[in-house]
Amino acid sequence: MTTLLWGVLPYVTLALLVAGLVWRHRYDRFGWTTRSSQVYESKLLNIASPAFHYGILFVLVGHIVGLFIPESWTNALGVGEHTYRLFSLYGGTAAGIVTIGGIALLVYRRRTRAPVFRATTANDKLMYVVLVAAIVLGMVAKLSHGSGDGYDYRQSIAPWARSLFTLSPDTGLMAGVPVLYQIHAVFGMALIALVPYTRLVHMFSAPVQYLFRPYVVYRSRDPEQLGPRPERRGWERAGS
Repeated sequence: MTTLLWGVLPYVTLALLVAGLVWRHRYDRFGWTTRSSQVYESKLLNIASPAFHYGILFVLVGHIVGLFIPESWTNALGVGEHTYRLFSLYGGTAAGIVTIGGIALLVYRRRTRAPVFRATTANDKLMYVVLVAAIVLGMVAKLSHGSGDGYDYRQSIAPWARSLFTLSPDTGLMAGVPVLYQIHAVFGMALIALVPYTRLVHMFSAPVQYLFRPYVVYRSRDPEQLGPRPERRGWERAGS
């Protein structure tokens, strides 16, 4: 079971993620969307959507730092282990609460607004269940080991996660991990595998290029300020 969960399941998850993204991009480009329901209701959405997106962004960044940034790197930056764990505990818990609050509002909106509820699919319901379970289990696992310096996952879970990229997973590192962390990891992998097959796929279409686009000129300056412009053939004024 240890080999299956921590040596096989991560690669099955990766295969489902990649295959799903390729399939959606090739055969379902019109379905590659959030299927926004803003047209039906926007007041609650304007509160719930930013809360969820900002919260989940901080949760994601926290996981990337915790799993893939070695302890020696943070120590080199002057961030002591005690400081790091406090920031992980309180910062991660705060991000989780904001995310869960956003999801709760989104679910309430879907349940109480008839047009939005009718647009909700079984796929959406499964996605919400797995997403909430993964986040709540992570918060419970961290808070249940929050006394003292807490559980040092950077000595077990983080090295195991990094070992996956070398194609030689050290499954033994996960054998002594607390059960709540193990369940959280399994739900996390399930969520990753579901991403291409749900509305969460839109995370791969984040408009990052918007940050680097040139300015949009909606109107040019007064022609008198620009000076006379030579007439181009085919663009003469009407009646000339």
